[in-house]
Amino acid sequence: MNCWEFKKCGREANGAKAKELGVCPAFPDHGTHCARISGTLCGGKVQGSFAMKLKNCMECDFYKSSNYDRTYRG
Repeated sequence: MNCWEFKKCGREANGAKAKELGVCPAFPDHGTHCARISGTLCGGKVQGSFAMKLKNCMECDFYKSSNYDRTYRG
């Protein structure tokens, strides 16, 4: 499962909030390892680099779930 499906954020292409907030930079290829992608949203705020957002991501229910891919090395 991808983060936009899990979180129901609506930022996937043609999603409910894509026009308003833009398509998420994790879409379509990085939905299982979104913490590594700059510019994703958390709590309605754009997040920076992995190093800057790691603390927030570690508290995320998607990041904590078995859906998150910790093995991705792209």
